[in-house]
Amino acid sequence: MRIIERIVAVALAWSAAVLVGPAFAFDGSPVGGSDAAPALVPVVPGSPAAIAKKPAAKADPSFTALQYAAEGGHPIAQWKLGRMYADGNGVAQDDLRAFEYFSRIANAHAEDSPSAPQAAIVANAFVALGRYYLDGIPNSKIKADTERAREMFSYAASYFGNADAQYDLARLYLKGIGMPRDAKYGVRWLGLAAQKGQHQAQALLGQMLFNGEALPRQMARGLMWLTLARDNAGPEDTWIRDSYAKAIAKASEDDRAMALQMLEHWVQGKRD
Repeated sequence: MRIIERIVAVALAWSAAVLVGPAFAFDGSPVGGSDAAPALVPVVPGSPAAIAKKPAAKADPSFTALQYAAEGGHPIAQWKLGRMYADGNGVAQDDLRAFEYFSRIANAHAEDSPSAPQAAIVANAFVALGRYYLDGIPNSKIKADTERAREMFSYAASYFGNADAQYDLARLYLKGIGMPRDAKYGVRWLGLAAQKGQHQAQALLGQMLFNGEALPRQMARGLMWLTLARDNAGPEDTWIRDSYAKAIAKASEDDRAMALQMLEHWVQGKRD
């Protein structure tokens, strides 16, 4: 059965999958169960045959070689070209072409083993497609579709265990985007992503714990997660540094000391 023909199966499987998804305590720590929810079958837009071949952006031999490999079905080449067009790195920025390259990867490799060498690239392609579907691509056939976005994130989150997908899926649940708001399942996915080192998930979980938002207030544990997030944040993550600064200013000396102990314990656990 072709992947594109499994849309109905995905929709039916999803509601069952979240009911038996990974269990996490309110502090984001695992309380038993598998690290990933049952696998879902993805919905992938288009097919390889539907993706029109376009001329190279320039005559650079390395770019031409990359295009040749991508046209031959090499997922790493397709991913690199997709990112180049998405970011406008070395080529004119073109979200639609990026979407097409990511779609090729998802169509061809959705059922690859999560332990396959290219699994991370495949999972990242699903995440990229999901993010495109959240807002759509202006002046194109790709319209905003939160249901498809959720399907993309849920597949990458459950089948491949991708931390970015788990974070994005958590946000959909926590904000009620395209579905009823459900903090319980949002926290479960957020906890999975935070445990894997996804710094945005760590920051959001830290905020929620520190402020008592949809979770019992645990200021020390929240500060621990915010500290981890701050240490891993990139230059663009100003909201994480701002959140940490506000929390550290409000925290008591006892909260700070306890957060440091928790942080040392968490880091040691990762080393072990």
